[in-house]
Amino acid sequence: MTALVPFLFGIALVVLFLAIFLWFSRRRVSRPVPSEKITQPLFNEEVAEELALPVPPVEPSPPSVPELPRRYGVDRLVLLVRDPYWLYAYWEITATRQEEFNATYGPRAWNNTRPVLRVYDVTGVNFNGYNANSYMDINVQEEVDNWHIPVGQPNRSFCVDLGRMFPDGRFVTLLRSNVVTTPRSSLSECLDEEWMWIEGVYRSYQFQFGISSPMLIQEVAGRAAVVPLGISSPGFGPPVAGPGVEVKE
Repeated sequence: MTALVPFLFGIALVVLFLAIFLWFSRRRVSRPVPSEKITQPLFNEEVAEELALPVPPVEPSPPSVPELPRRYGVDRLVLLVRDPYWLYAYWEITATRQEEFNATYGPRAWNNTRPVLRVYDVTGVNFNGYNANSYMDINVQEEVDNWHIPVGQPNRSFCVDLGRMFPDGRFVTLLRSNVVTTPRSSLSECLDEEWMWIEGVYRSYQFQFGISSPMLIQEVAGRAAVVPLGISSPGFGPPVAGPGVEVKE
């Protein structure tokens, strides 16, 4: 009996140690593990750029206007008046006209001739190509298609031919222009006495009766004993007979 006491005492100590060990093991397993604290970044994305001046927005360019064709494939010579002393002409000669010229005067006729503008003074005549008052020739280059023509004569009519001049002086017309008349360089010498008389009456009565008042017509008829005819202003209307006035149609 005495020998069993130490044996039982040893078994009790082993059981106690096992109980303590199991208690600490269960407590360590059930203890939650603290999670790591995750720090959110200050910026989601970081981009490096070079410093530069702000570029202004580009405005859309206006729609382009199509250019006029330089040639239209039509043989023509147009004459215009620039002022009392100058004319302006522009023209176009097609390849067909050149071929016709070579077919008529020889295969190398075009290369053996030179272009010439012949300016006719056709004032007061019905021009037919031979009855001009006078003319002058102007040499032009092969590649040009327009020319400023100094005539130096106001109030005159002109017509222009574009042709080829042979070495022997023979001139062949290719194109003929329209007829134009230069304006005067001074005041006209023609005076319209009737309009001057009407203007005087108008100035005398415009403030008294008004511009279009029918009383003006009656006053004119009473003083002049006749209503002026042929007046183009619609304000006058048909002739009106006043007292003692006979209107003849």
